[in-house]
Amino acid sequence: MKEPVNLPARVPNILLNGTTGIAVGMATDIPPHNLREVVKGTIALIRNPNLTDEKIADYIPAPDLPTKAEIITPPAELLKIQTTGRGSYRMRAVYTIDKNEIIITELPYQVSGSKIITQIADQMQAKKLPLVSDVRDESDHVNPTRLVIVLRSNRIDAEAVMSHLFATTDLESSYRVNMNMIGADGRPQVKSIRRILLEWIEIRKTTVTRRLQYHLNKIEKRLHILGGLIIAYLNIDEVIRIIREEEQPKSVLMARFGIDEIQAEAILELKLRHLAKLEEMQLRREQEELEAKAAVIREQLANPESLKTLIISELKEDAKKFGDDRRSPIVQRAEAAAINETEMLPADPVTVVLSEAGWIRCAKGHEVEAENLNFRAGDQYLSHAQGKSNQRVYVIDDTGRSYALPINSLPSARGLGEPLSSKLSPASGVGFKQVLVADDEAEILAISSKGYGFKTQAKQLDTSAKAGKAFLNLSEGAEVMNLQLLKDATHVALLSSAGRLLIVDLAELPVLNKGKGNKLIQLEASDQILSMTLLKLDETIQVLAGQQQLKLKGDDLQKYLGKRGAKGQLLPRGYQKANKLLIQR
Repeated sequence: MKEPVNLPARVPNILLNGTTGIAVGMATDIPPHNLREVVKGTIALIRNPNLTDEKIADYIPAPDLPTKAEIITPPAELLKIQTTGRGSYRMRAVYTIDKNEIIITELPYQVSGSKIITQIADQMQAKKLPLVSDVRDESDHVNPTRLVIVLRSNRIDAEAVMSHLFATTDLESSYRVNMNMIGADGRPQVKSIRRILLEWIEIRKTTVTRRLQYHLNKIEKRLHILGGLIIAYLNIDEVIRIIREEEQPKSVLMARFGIDEIQAEAILELKLRHLAKLEEMQLRREQEELEAKAAVIREQLANPESLKTLIISELKEDAKKFGDDRRSPIVQRAEAAAINETEMLPADPVTVVLSEAGWIRCAKGHEVEAENLNFRAGDQYLSHAQGKSNQRVYVIDDTGRSYALPINSLPSARGLGEPLSSKLSPASGVGFKQVLVADDEAEILAISSKGYGFKTQAKQLDTSAKAGKAFLNLSEGAEVMNLQLLKDATHVALLSSAGRLLIVDLAELPVLNKGKGNKLIQLEASDQILSMTLLKLDETIQVLAGQQQLKLKGDDLQKYLGKRGAKGQLLPRGYQKANKLLIQR
């Protein structure tokens, strides 16, 4: 009928089983630990309460979960959890590699195989994991966890694929630690492992002391009764006479033998069958055994070292009976990193083709004659760019805005393509001017027909916005000239509608991320740039005026060199109506 206020335990269960939950305004996340490690740490702390957190961490280095997945958190972070009671640790799946298959044999705590399969399959469906051809669950009663990831070939770096999956799926999971618990004072508090064990040790000492005292009291009560019974056996005839003849045998027994009421009551309750001589011997044997037990308990209660020895022996006994080796190994691993989607895509040569009506498509190879492809009725070729299938294509519209699309998302050139308006959202009535494919760091030249321009890197064209981003600002009446890749060019040649040619050193141009740029050539209000080309001074420029062709090289070319912002030199008579510049190859 007695209900305990606390349920005592011979080991620190709060650390062994762990717990997680949310109460009124506070939460707790205590991870499970290994029984043998906790017992070793507790015993060390019993023997030396002044042990530091670092020393305790030598015995209890980290949580131990019911799975063989690896704990990859650095020792410094694990020590922080030990000393502060807060932090987080990470677990990573265990795998083996067999030819072109990755076999996952252990998963992090509370992670299901079906969830991992779903996460990987979702990436494959979204074409974000092209290196993987298949994933399947082969788990059974013999192999509780066996997930097989099939790579497309033996040449694929399986370690890199796993690093990507660790970063993007639950194959690597993080677990929060918040050792918030109600301590010996009855108040909730976040505690270090050392503090938890110290409090448990004090509670354990109190519990064992009360247990020993309880047993001692029971033994002493029994010894007291045994003392009365032995007196009765020594004077059995007198006892029987008193019980038979006296009206108040209890008081007479108490007076005759100098015993108390409890002993007298025990004598009166004796059964006749217990009056045998053998029973007296058993009573004396029991009395000797109880006296020996009482002596041991009194020594344990009186001597703190004996009490510690008892607690330690019980801890060792439980560790031996219920303990097992650590399941979750503590391993140092490199940080997981997701592979860039473009790095996983095949880098096949492709040609992106844009039509005047804004239809786009992608043809395999660089030998494609883009101008000769079939186009829709009333439509024709506008622009093309060569690159690789794992790159992005940049699109420039008539207003100088830039857009970007992954090439692998473009339709095949076997058909007529798709309208860019289905993939992008340009302003109403705005057409597209050019497509360009280039590495992020590649330098490009952006110029408007009114003679303003700047240099920049191709990555400044990149954007994820469907509506694009402002890139080249146009003055009134200006148009976008096709962007040019600088490559190894040193100068830019500009042909104006006034029949003037100016060659400017590219070093004089500003480097901007976006904007209008600086004036490259001085134009009258009605003039504009008709053509431009990049060159090196040892190359030959062809100036085209209808059927006529003027070749400029060497000293002839030098005459047209000028500072940025100059008017340029008039071309010879007959070529002042020229409309195109080419570099002779």
